[in-house]
Amino acid sequence: MNDSQRQRYARHLSLSELGEQGQDTLLASSVVVIGAGGLGSPCLQYLAAAGVGRIGIVDNDRVELSNLQRQILHSTDRIGMNKAESAAVSLAALDPALTIEVHPLRLDVDNALSLLSAYDVVIDGTDNFGSRYLISDACEILQKPLIYGAIQRFSGQVSVFNYRGGPSYRDIFPTPPPPHLAPNCAEAGVLGVLPGVIGTIQATEAIKVLLQRDDTLSGTLMLYDALAMKFERLNVQRDPIRPPVTSLEAVDASCSAVPYTRLSAAELRRRLGAGWAPTIIDVRTLREHQFMAFPGTSHHVAHTDIASFTQEEASGDILLLCRSGGRSARAAQALVDADFDPARIFDLEGGLLAWREEVDYTFPVAELS
Repeated sequence: MNDSQRQRYARHLSLSELGEQGQDTLLASSVVVIGAGGLGSPCLQYLAAAGVGRIGIVDNDRVELSNLQRQILHSTDRIGMNKAESAAVSLAALDPALTIEVHPLRLDVDNALSLLSAYDVVIDGTDNFGSRYLISDACEILQKPLIYGAIQRFSGQVSVFNYRGGPSYRDIFPTPPPPHLAPNCAEAGVLGVLPGVIGTIQATEAIKVLLQRDDTLSGTLMLYDALAMKFERLNVQRDPIRPPVTSLEAVDASCSAVPYTRLSAAELRRRLGAGWAPTIIDVRTLREHQFMAFPGTSHHVAHTDIASFTQEEASGDILLLCRSGGRSARAAQALVDADFDPARIFDLEGGLLAWREEVDYTFPVAELS
């Protein structure tokens, strides 16, 4: 370390548990954070402040006004900017000597192994089950320590996976829930300060793993209730009969095991361009629908009222839309449960946000926020 670094990290150097040797370790280490949103913002900020020498940021999303209630790395003047690039601006301002690597892309089965293999520790800051299982499976294959965090409404959870023979994510959650039972933060809501608590704990655990400490959350799932201001610790262990993950081929399918059809935004564009004309139902709130309706939408039925929709109201295929895919998935399942032909039911995976992100970036943003 040079004199400037010794001054910057003086409080670390005073800790006997860390000291100059530990700080040198952090400066020589690398961490990749998947998601520069609610969890990623405090996690990235504290990792950079702590002096983790090389930090990767993976996120293909863009900053929206509704993010700023909790995603503290971003600012009003960066609305519309890629989140990974926006986060890099903030981290560079904090410490320009760090190496910040920006990956403005979506992690998928084709790039996960090569991207994550380049870092010492992986941190999951995502908000959907498909990404969590993909990240977990890739880390298990690579034998990379994974710092897991999740939040919703007023509660959160944290753990450390794949560390010194400890359990993996699938040892606790073997299979994903169906989409209609898995709302994300965009639909369920989240207390703005909650990701600050969970993301900071993730950064703490990452630092402990980089320093090869024994007292991590490996083997423990920590639960946090913000309303009760209470932490609980659940002991977890490896499942001795679970077969190890050896490939990523099944990851996407694992979150799509539903009786209806989930369409990507690209596939929906292809079908509509080929003349497909389903009955399009917007299951968002009336206010959302009135602000901005998807072209060709013929019905508005809030997802909570979808049971009132009858088979006589639609001939042929039915396409369900919402903001980010959770409400439309629940509505699709409700129609199947009401004896609609599953082969006629289609759901836009990722919702209108995915349409805007993958097909038409001019699609209105403010009305979606």
